[in-house]
Amino acid sequence: MAHVILGLLLIRRQSLYDLIKAFESGVSLFYSASSGSIKRALDGLLARGLIDVAHVEPGARGRKVYRVTDAGRAEFRAWMTGEPTGADPEVAALPRLYFLGLLEPHERVPVLRRLTERFEQDLARLTALEEKVDAQDVPEEHRDLYTHQRATLDYGIATHRFAIDWFRAHADEHERPDH
Repeated sequence: MAHVILGLLLIRRQSLYDLIKAFESGVSLFYSASSGSIKRALDGLLARGLIDVAHVEPGARGRKVYRVTDAGRAEFRAWMTGEPTGADPEVAALPRLYFLGLLEPHERVPVLRRLTERFEQDLARLTALEEKVDAQDVPEEHRDLYTHQRATLDYGIATHRFAIDWFRAHADEHERPDH
């Protein structure tokens, strides 16, 4: 979540309230967070020196408006251009895709290619699992359950294939000279 907040703050300086609204209105398409978890992430970013308070708005509430520091910019860029990690490739890919426009144009295609490779690696694991599953004998009393478990695996394989095709096409589009 910290990198998502850094991305949002790179777009524009924001208060906690603004960040909560940004999560609700756009980021929630790929990442959900409570106001408490956003606040904790902000506190962590402050403690690490990746953001600071740009100013405090006048008024009774004294709302703090945050901005990204140079260290925060470097952290964000390292995350965007680094290897996508974590158990779920979509969770690794979609925030990077959402903020891809914050990188220089020449940095974007390599990010898209790394995301594609991540989906390919996960697809290889799923197809290996598919081979194991297909080689097993399923007892009659578990056939109905197996049908739906196998359908879940089929869904995972299909979504990974779709993601690979989509990210490849998006990268190819960005490699075109007229882009």
